[in-house]
Amino acid sequence: MVREPASPVKDQNYDLIHALQLSLEHIWRLETYIADAENRGDQELATWFRKMQENNRKAGEQGKQMLLARMQRDG
Repeated sequence: MVREPASPVKDQNYDLIHALQLSLEHIWRLETYIADAENRGDQELATWFRKMQENNRKAGEQGKQMLLARMQRDG
């Protein structure tokens, strides 16, 4: 397993921000995968992608709330 170099950013919220960005990106990217599956008539796969997308929406909302609380607390 290859490890990425340690982040030069030492901010305590860096990992949270990065994970939040990835969740939000996956929501957007899954739209393409859903459309591709539907165009092929694969409703099972489209449904699975929608479930993944919903999980990412929930994680994104949780991450945004957590980041907001931390920023308000840390001022």
